[in-house]
Amino acid sequence: MQPSSVKPRHVLCFLGKDDGLLHPPKAVARTIADFGFEIDRTYSQSKPDPHMERSFGVCWDRVFPKAWSAADEAAVVNHKAVLYVLSPPLEQQKAVAYSAAALRIVEEMIEAGATAVKGESAGIAHGLARWRSLADQARTGAKTSQGLGMTLALSKTCRLAFAKRPLGGDRYYETVGYHLVGLPEVYVAKSRGNEWSAVMLMEEIANAMAEHGIDATLRDRKLTLSREQDYAEDDFKFNPYGIVRVEV
Repeated sequence: MQPSSVKPRHVLCFLGKDDGLLHPPKAVARTIADFGFEIDRTYSQSKPDPHMERSFGVCWDRVFPKAWSAADEAAVVNHKAVLYVLSPPLEQQKAVAYSAAALRIVEEMIEAGATAVKGESAGIAHGLARWRSLADQARTGAKTSQGLGMTLALSKTCRLAFAKRPLGGDRYYETVGYHLVGLPEVYVAKSRGNEWSAVMLMEEIANAMAEHGIDATLRDRKLTLSREQDYAEDDFKFNPYGIVRVEV
């Protein structure tokens, strides 16, 4: 099957305590524009969205300990405005760079008063403290002897920020969101063990693909790439790079 021509996009969802959220400070608006992102005025709104409590409830990251707090949950319940920010379509080779940019926008929006944040393209949410920590890790991880660069550490941080795992399907523990760092998803057969061992294997394979390349990693581990997936091409969760299924 031929690779898909679809290019992933970040959809960032911000909640706020008033409609000032819809008009970010000039410095933040400039960051958004400079990175090629844009505010979605069609779906942003200056009123609460009654679906947000349930949506965040299923999106919180349940892998990292204390990834969110009761205060973060309260911020979702009490929000009064919703702002969506969209990335440009991502080229595979530039996906990590744009994900790093998305993380910078998240950090600046939090500094400007956003009270809750989730990544819609994978359905992942963290508390504000965790988002700040990830942004700091990205900054630190990008440092090289030649200045800032697209390092393996940065790629991993962006994956932790914007990918969701493990999702439990019928037969597999699944990732969603690896397309946002230019990688295929990793599905691990449930028969191999519990979800925590699956998460460790997902991370191991993703790290290897980021370091050695997708083809080399699949060859070394005798894995194959499948283009079959449940998400339609017009779904933001659709991964054009396919899925690596790890069987028993």
